[in-house]
Amino acid sequence: MNMKAQKPLGGNQQQQIDIKDTEMVKCEDCGNASFIQAFFLRRLSALMSPTGQEALIPIQVYSCGNCGKVPDKFKQDAEG
Repeated sequence: MNMKAQKPLGGNQQQQIDIKDTEMVKCEDCGNASFIQAFFLRRLSALMSPTGQEALIPIQVYSCGNCGKVPDKFKQDAEG
């Protein structure tokens, strides 16, 4: 067995990003920078469902850990 380190298949290389080059996301209402996971639930009618049964589809978003607001820029993707 070859124990030599191998390159990942597909040639994908991870790019190093300096965290200082990123932007801190803060709550639009209270300025808090701590967020928690939350979910929007979308209901799919039985008529549209591939299984023929009604389904609930969870969509993960982040809400402010202080006031609970989901930032508008996160809502846009979830609301479709």
